[in-house]
Amino acid sequence: MDALNIINKIKDADLLGKGGAGFPVGLKWEMVAKAKADKKYIICNLSEGEPEVYKDGFILKNYPEEIINGIKIALKTIGKTTKQIQAYIYINPQYYQKYKNKLEKIITNLPIILFKKPKNYLAGEETTILNVIEGKRAEPRIRPPFPTEVGLFGYPTLINNAESFFWVSKIAQDKYRGNRFYSISQEGNPRGVYELPENWSIERILKKTGNFPDFDFFVQAGGGASGEILLPKELNQPLKGLGAMVIYNRKKTNPFSLMEKWADFFLKANCDKCVPCREGVFRLAKIIKSKELDRSLLEDIFFVMEKTSFCPLGRTIPVPFKTLIDKLI
Repeated sequence: MDALNIINKIKDADLLGKGGAGFPVGLKWEMVAKAKADKKYIICNLSEGEPEVYKDGFILKNYPEEIINGIKIALKTIGKTTKQIQAYIYINPQYYQKYKNKLEKIITNLPIILFKKPKNYLAGEETTILNVIEGKRAEPRIRPPFPTEVGLFGYPTLINNAESFFWVSKIAQDKYRGNRFYSISQEGNPRGVYELPENWSIERILKKTGNFPDFDFFVQAGGGASGEILLPKELNQPLKGLGAMVIYNRKKTNPFSLMEKWADFFLKANCDKCVPCREGVFRLAKIIKSKELDRSLLEDIFFVMEKTSFCPLGRTIPVPFKTLIDKLI
């Protein structure tokens, strides 16, 4: 299958990236394929580090051959439009330790390098990945230019989530049916990973998998700690982002304890590059710990973080706090 055909197949399948942003995969592949350069790179993002998000680990455990096949297809596709091509699997430390030998046996002589991610969460943001592999500080880059134009070592770079490469492999085999993987947890306890249609509502997913609660509950949906809080009446919508949801018992869950958990994670995940995110998270943590919510002050903090943070992490941090406070306090 030539480069144009597989890219067209990916575009026809309307495959969206599964790393959170949801950018069209076929369009991204086309951009890198058409970029004029003597060397290009491919990066499979297997950094998965958000709390309660573990679907990439499930795919890695059960379908590593499909991930590698997706990367192999990218190497052949992008490789036809440049003189040199190199791929990296950017993998979190836990997965690296557990699956390194298994992956190396599948990779054999392919130009694919396993690169162990540092422990800090933000090192999974795509431009931060570029800095880390280049040996620089783990912090995001300004965009534009985008990695598809000026990426790793200054060359055009294709960066996709591991699940995206899995589905590319299925598309090439004509086995893609519009599904995706969902990870479901209940108050921090994993319930499982499920492959179901991408257009199904959250309510339908929970009922189909036997996870729809028989108690008063709420759901954190989409992106781990940065996911939106939804009430039962709001579940008639598809699950976006990282495909993760956490179910909480409304009567047993202390909202302040939950927000303290999020704040602690974001304090540790912060790269400290920009003031709005760094100081915003610090102020949020102090306010939540005091249990005295000055809503006007919180709205100001949320506004500044959403509008002026350097990278997507800072801009999405307010989401869980805002939606929980508005709906449950």
